[in-house]
Amino acid sequence: MTTSDNLITKYLLQSKAIKLEPAKPFTWASGWKSPIYCDNRITLSFPEIRDCIRDGFVEKVKQLYPQADVIAGVATGAIAQGALVADKLQLPFVYVRSAPKSHGTENLIEGSLTAGQKVVVIEDLISTGGSSLQAVEALRKAGVEVLGMLAIFTYGFPVAENNFKSHDVTLHTLTNYMNLLDQAVATGYIKEEQVEILKEWRKSPDTWMQK
Repeated sequence: MTTSDNLITKYLLQSKAIKLEPAKPFTWASGWKSPIYCDNRITLSFPEIRDCIRDGFVEKVKQLYPQADVIAGVATGAIAQGALVADKLQLPFVYVRSAPKSHGTENLIEGSLTAGQKVVVIEDLISTGGSSLQAVEALRKAGVEVLGMLAIFTYGFPVAENNFKSHDVTLHTLTNYMNLLDQAVATGYIKEEQVEILKEWRKSPDTWMQK
């Protein structure tokens, strides 16, 4: 991780976009019990943090995908970040809905795309990768080339890694779960003895509380 990546990790903790509570687990929508909760939309309320994340994405697009024609955000969490990145790069922006609009044109992709264009997808959070990859498939069906996906944070679940591999999608993130734990210990956010609990959860999050 670079100095910039570490700064973003600190910002996620500082803004409470990511909360770590090993002793008081959260319940996810899936029903999983988790010692971590992530809502990166909170970062949009803090200009300095918002800009840091935007600039992190911009640098990765320039470095990894200089040939990009379009930036695409995944609804709803990455719409704002994707638009900020596109604006900074002066590239067109579209976003992909989780489901087609139920009225009017019934669009799944909002914005203007042309078959053959090269697209970089922006996402806020990667858990299993399911909804993110659904957006990629929608873009591919529209006839564009998806160069890769950039996300703020990933839990690094093996199921996500397998899903991205099976869909032939390259994922790069601004930070990740293991870097988060390192930073949380270094800043005193969690105690050293809590790290093992957090590592164990990531190995089998669906059965963690049953052990």
